[in-house]
Amino acid sequence: MAVGTWLLIHCLLFSSSSAHNDFFTSIGQMTDLLFTEKDLVTSLKDYIRAEENKLDQIKRWADKLDVLSAAATQDPEGFLGHPVNAFKLMKRLNTEWGELESLVLTDMSDVFISNLTIQRQYFPSDDDQTGAAKALMRLQDTYQLDTDIISTGELPGSSLAASHRSTLTVDDCYDLGKVAYSEVDYYHTELWMVQALKQLDQGEASSTVDAVTILDYLSYSVYQQGELERALEFTRRLLELDPTHQRANGNLKYFEYQLAKQKKVEEGEEGEGRQRKEIRGRPDDYLPERKKYEELCRGEGIRMTPRRQSRLFCRYYDNNRHPRYVIGPVKQEDEWDSPRIVRYYNIVSDKEMEKVKELAKPRLRRATISNPVTGALETAHYRISKRRATVHDPQTGKLTTAHYRVSKSAWLGAYEHPVVDKINQRIEDITGLDVTTAEDLQVANYGVGGQYEPHFDFGRKDEPDAFEELGTGNRIATWLLYMSDVQAGGATVFTDVRAAVYPKKGTAVFWYNLYRSGEGDYRTRHAACPVLVGNKWVSNKWIHERGQEFRRRCGLQETD
Repeated sequence: MAVGTWLLIHCLLFSSSSAHNDFFTSIGQMTDLLFTEKDLVTSLKDYIRAEENKLDQIKRWADKLDVLSAAATQDPEGFLGHPVNAFKLMKRLNTEWGELESLVLTDMSDVFISNLTIQRQYFPSDDDQTGAAKALMRLQDTYQLDTDIISTGELPGSSLAASHRSTLTVDDCYDLGKVAYSEVDYYHTELWMVQALKQLDQGEASSTVDAVTILDYLSYSVYQQGELERALEFTRRLLELDPTHQRANGNLKYFEYQLAKQKKVEEGEEGEGRQRKEIRGRPDDYLPERKKYEELCRGEGIRMTPRRQSRLFCRYYDNNRHPRYVIGPVKQEDEWDSPRIVRYYNIVSDKEMEKVKELAKPRLRRATISNPVTGALETAHYRISKRRATVHDPQTGKLTTAHYRVSKSAWLGAYEHPVVDKINQRIEDITGLDVTTAEDLQVANYGVGGQYEPHFDFGRKDEPDAFEELGTGNRIATWLLYMSDVQAGGATVFTDVRAAVYPKKGTAVFWYNLYRSGEGDYRTRHAACPVLVGNKWVSNKWIHERGQEFRRRCGLQETD
C-alpha cells in the first residue's frame, strides 16, 4: 500500500475518532464501582459453582454408564437375557437420558447474566475509559513521569501497600498508545507503544497484540514527528518479523527515498529541496500558561525568597475579640504575602467533613469554571450544569469543547443540614464577612488526574453581567476548605505570583479576589493541580460584595 493511501486511511481514522471525550468523574463515586465489581465477582463465583455441580453430576452419570456399557457390550445377548437389565435399559433410554438432556440444557448463568445486565447500566463508557487514559497521560506530562514509573505503579509520593499497587501490562500500554493515536497525539503514541514493545521484548506475554502491530504504529507516529531514520528503523524491524507486510514494504521504499532526499538537502546537493521538520514533543493546547502551571504543580519556580518567608507568621486569631473565639482562638498561618493568603487550622471536625461528603456524594455533577483562554464565565457558578463548555481556540478563533475540568461538584444550602449551617456561620465569624449573600457551599471531588486549570473566581470588566442573576455583586473573597489529605499532587497554585498551597485535611485557605477599591485582583488567578496519588475532597464558599459595606470598608487604595 502506498504511503499516500496509508495517510488517507489515517486521516479517516482521525476524523471518525477525534471527538472529544467527556470524562468527568470523582474518586468518591468510583468507590461505588469497586463494590459493584465485588458483587459481580461474587455472582460469577456462584455461577461457576453451579456449573461445576452440574458438570460433576454429568461426569458421575457418564462414569457409571461407561462401566455398565463396557460390560454389557462384551456379551449383549447374555446381558439382556437378564430381565432386570432389559428393564433398566428401557428406563434409561426412555427416561434417564431425557433427564440428562434437560440437565445439560439447563442454563446455570441466568442469575449471573441478570445481575450483570442490571449493573451494566452503571458501568463506565468508552468515553470514560478514554478519559482515564488521557488522565494518565496528563499526570505523565505534569509531573514529568517516565512510562516505566507509571507502568510499574511506583509513583512518587505513593505510600500504598504492595497489594494496592497495580502494574500496566503490554495490552494496557498498547491501549494507552491507541488512545493517543486516536487523538492525533503522536508524541504520547510513541511513548506508550515503545513501552509496550519494551515489555514484549522483556518476555511479557500478550494474547491480543504482537510486535508487528506495535511497530506499525511506532513507525507511523515517529514519521509524523519528522524522524525519518527512526521510522525506517522500526519499519525494517517490522519486516524482519513479517516480510510480507504490504504496508510496511510500501513505507520502506517511501522512507528510504525521503531520507535520501533529506541527506542531499543537508549536503547542499539539492538547493530547492526541504527536509521534513521534526515536531517532537507535546502538542500545543489552549492554555497559554501551561508550562508555568505544571512547574508550580511540581513544586518548581515558586517565588518565595527566605527573606519574604521570614515575614510570614503563625498566630492565634480571634477576629478582633469575636465572642466565639476570645476563649478559643483559631490557629492562623500566613501562606503568602501579596496577595495575602492565610490558612486556618482545625476549622471543621472529621465528623463534620464526613457528613458534608455524605450529603454531596449522591448529587455530584460536573464542575464549571471560567474559560482559561478568554476568562469568561461559561455557565452560572451557582447552577449544576451538564452542558459541555466551549472555549475559543486561540489559533483558529473557532469555538471548541473545553476539557480542562476533571472534577465533580455539588451544592449544599444551609437549610439542608445543621452541619452546613454551622460551617457557614464559622466562615462568617472568622472572616468577618456576611455570608447571607454568598453562594451555597460547593463540594468538589477530584477523579483520576483530577484538576481545575487556571481561572479567576471573580467576574472581570469584560463580563459585567457575570453574577447579575444573583444580584449580590462580584465575588469579593474565596474560602477553600480541604476535606482530605492528598498523598501526591493536588496543590492549589497561583500562576501569576508563582505561589503554591498544599492540601491539609481540616484546614481552610482564604483570600480576597477584589481590592478595597472594588477592582479585581488579577494576582489571584489560581488552579488545582492534578491529583497524582490519593483522593481530594474540597469545599469552597464564594463570598459576594453585597452585605460587606460595613465589614470591609471601601477605599481608593489597592491593597489592605
